[in-house]
Amino acid sequence: MLKSKKMKSYLKQILEKVGKGSLTTEEALDKLKDYPYQDLTFAKVDHHRELRKGAPEVVLGIGKSVSQIKDISKQIINKGSSLLVTKVDQETYENVKKEIPELMYHPSARLMYLKAKDAVPGKGKIAVVTAGTSDISVAEEAAITCEVLGNEIYRIYDVGVAGIHRLFGEYHKIKDARVIIVVAGMEGALPSVIAGLTCRPIIAVPTSIGYGANLKGIAALLAMLNSCPGGVAVVNIDNGFGAAYTASLINHLP
Repeated sequence: MLKSKKMKSYLKQILEKVGKGSLTTEEALDKLKDYPYQDLTFAKVDHHRELRKGAPEVVLGIGKSVSQIKDISKQIINKGSSLLVTKVDQETYENVKKEIPELMYHPSARLMYLKAKDAVPGKGKIAVVTAGTSDISVAEEAAITCEVLGNEIYRIYDVGVAGIHRLFGEYHKIKDARVIIVVAGMEGALPSVIAGLTCRPIIAVPTSIGYGANLKGIAALLAMLNSCPGGVAVVNIDNGFGAAYTASLINHLP
């Protein structure tokens, strides 16, 4: 299990203070009371997740008020963790930024984030590949999530099967990556093509981009689930975050 440097440092400081007598046992327990979670009534912020999973809790913005997102975000940042809030609009970001000025936002990915300085680095690089330019918003959700979780990224965009020669111009990056996220709509063929060229694990992300029979991503999803070469795992439609989280776990393995 990955252990956050920040969390270990925090616990070490508390133990040292108890040992020196500058902190009582009761005061130490009070500082640790938010582990395994902090109860905000409307949400239980899982601060312990960073110890269990190697990455802090990620916040889904859909269905939450600006006030709720603001309160949750502040508590995560106050613990020194990286913050990642998915599926949020520009207005929500502007409101939260008033209290967290260093907060970053990617409009098309609808992602609000702040990377902690001590994020544990991945072992290699993750390639995020798209079939088309229209898939970039989902790909950026994946790429930024990977970066916030401590990974180095190759962005390889618009190399789909309509002009497959474009892919070969980026082959050196694909070969160098430890994990590959492939984002594609339409018929969803690109993950199978790349899986046939490399031994690296492929995480395929179908997007809702495409013409009528694409069925808002279902055609791409089914094509990816039926991939022939092997080594292709598939997440749900437009789920760039899910692909990135899994890719990051793989990239942090010894």
